[in-house]
Amino acid sequence: MNRTNLIIAASIAAVFSVAQAEPASLLPASNPFAKPSTLPFGYPAFDKIKNEDYAPAFEEGMRQNAIEIEAIANNKAAPTFDNTIVAMEKSGQLLSRVSSVFGNLSGANTNDIFKALERELSPKLAAHSDAIRLNSKLYARVKALFDKRDKLHLDAESKYLLERYNTDFVRAGAQLSDADKAKLKSMNAELAKLQTTFAQNVLEEANASALVVDTREELAGMSDKAIDAAAAAAKAKGQDGKFLIPVVNTTGQASLAVLTNRAVREKLMALSLARGSHGGKFDNTQVVLSLAKLRAEKAALLGYPSFAAYSLEDQTAHDPEAVNKMLSEFARPAVANAKKEGAEIQQVIDKEKGGFQLAAQDWSFYSDKVRAERFNFDQNQLRPYFELNNVITNGVFYAANKVYGLTFKERKDLPVYDPDVRVWDVFDADGKQLAIFIGDYYARSNKRGGAWMNAYVSQSSLMGTHPVVANHLNIPKPNPGEPTLLTYDELRTAFHEFGHALHGMFSNVKYPRFSGTRVPRDFVEFPSQVNEMWSVDPAVLANYAKHYQTGAPMPQELLDKVIASKKFNEGFRTTEYLAASILDQKWHQLGVSQIPSDVLSFEAKSLKDAGVDYAPVPPRYRTTYFSHVFAGGYSAGYYGYLWSEKLDADTVDWFTENGGMQRKNGDYFRKMLLSKGGTMDAMQMYRNFRGRDAKIEPLLERRGLTEK
Repeated sequence: MNRTNLIIAASIAAVFSVAQAEPASLLPASNPFAKPSTLPFGYPAFDKIKNEDYAPAFEEGMRQNAIEIEAIANNKAAPTFDNTIVAMEKSGQLLSRVSSVFGNLSGANTNDIFKALERELSPKLAAHSDAIRLNSKLYARVKALFDKRDKLHLDAESKYLLERYNTDFVRAGAQLSDADKAKLKSMNAELAKLQTTFAQNVLEEANASALVVDTREELAGMSDKAIDAAAAAAKAKGQDGKFLIPVVNTTGQASLAVLTNRAVREKLMALSLARGSHGGKFDNTQVVLSLAKLRAEKAALLGYPSFAAYSLEDQTAHDPEAVNKMLSEFARPAVANAKKEGAEIQQVIDKEKGGFQLAAQDWSFYSDKVRAERFNFDQNQLRPYFELNNVITNGVFYAANKVYGLTFKERKDLPVYDPDVRVWDVFDADGKQLAIFIGDYYARSNKRGGAWMNAYVSQSSLMGTHPVVANHLNIPKPNPGEPTLLTYDELRTAFHEFGHALHGMFSNVKYPRFSGTRVPRDFVEFPSQVNEMWSVDPAVLANYAKHYQTGAPMPQELLDKVIASKKFNEGFRTTEYLAASILDQKWHQLGVSQIPSDVLSFEAKSLKDAGVDYAPVPPRYRTTYFSHVFAGGYSAGYYGYLWSEKLDADTVDWFTENGGMQRKNGDYFRKMLLSKGGTMDAMQMYRNFRGRDAKIEPLLERRGLTEK
């Protein structure tokens, strides 16, 4: 999942979430956050929530939470697991309610009021989190319990919770001097502001960087319907008679695959690459330099040589050396494959007497021609068989039924924040309701790019709460009356994000701290990547891959071509990902005295030094629009997708070895992994499931990196 956790949500996750009896409230009863939602499973009352409800709910939520924390810290009784750790787990009900809705909608359905409030709240929430984690009396109680943890006779989950709390406090600066704590608080407040600014700049710049052309002819290659949509988009922006193509968050743009006019392709690619780095109101270069410097300073204050060293210590990779080793091992064969693919593309260009050398704007357009020539297969042949509703209900849900026994019932009675949002009740194999699932699939100008999953309510047996989880995609919405036909990548993304949703829905833990996807960042993508395997499983395909007009199943020969071409363009895909991952590490492995003065020069040198400076394949994200790492929860962690994919590929082999799509396999995977959240060391969890550590060979084979 492109899971770029919002600053507000991340700040709240750092505080303590969910619920207990609240202090006397100063919030008017008319505020929809004043009491828990009365809708099933605590589903948010979107129809009753107004923009003006958030600020007072946040203020009161922080006030109440501060009272609760002070009561725990100043408790006269000796610290016990219940009066300290469990009490913190139960604190912050109101703050949790408002932050989950606001944090999620800030990404999915923002507006000017949201943006202003987000800027105002981010430093306040950072300060609130610091007030908890840097509370000396509170940490003294945690430390006292931690020091005698082996004598407390705790069950395994409770003991691990105590250990994690101690680690969380230490990493947050609880052992610093008072003077250094003051410095850290100032840094965290400034970091929160900068990260919010970066995220908002990326969204505004994407809207400002849209490609605008004067004539239909310039968009030759696009379908008539797509061109009509471009005309409507331009008209909506006050440019009647022109045509507008929006820019998505990644460097590559979907239209590059079909636009026949090379000059137009070049302009679109240039607009994409320049985002956030060409001056103007939404320029992110100085924001990046300030963020890099502040993060390095924070790490140094906490005793680490770099922010990457600080961040990775708490992940399954553990240190920058392990990440660097993996990235460098993949870089050489990936770039070699990409250059081989580039040479094949150049042959097509020369054969057509193009008279130019392959550049970034040409890759998608000509690689599709190579694919068509080699496999007699055009990606666009697939789209009529990938209609959105069929993909979700007869593909994604069907696979979940066959593998895990789940069933789904759509409901129209629950309120939604946008008319296109859909809601389903999810039932377990025994017929008991397991969760509520929200599907938000279409792109909007007020929705951040990419795809992600989030939770409005997380499962916890301590709290008696059940999951309310959501998937967000960014599929272009067709004109009224037209079908929503997906690309192969969009299809795979739908299955991927539902893998995250399953992780949240299957959670069976006691404590909120461990619920669902609250696992190490370089482990969280693993379950979602595994779920991608069902997108091309023959039984699943047969159930959903039907022509949207005729209902005819996808021809076997077309399916065979899809399978045969799975490794096609893997050099490109791996190289663009590695380039972005390496940029992330290069920025975050800097010491305080190593921060450069120029963003683009540093970026170019970093790519060259790593051997991934192949111009036709730019990074999937350039520095100035890399929201994962400069605005979200993946700072020094973008490598995690590849790290997790090693586990994923090995797990796919396990499913194959054990008979594939069978309930016994799904039930075992659920029991050993998907249900456990963060209740134990992630790699031990994997070893318990697989019986050994993951092997690298299945991933090398998948990525086409085993050939010499």
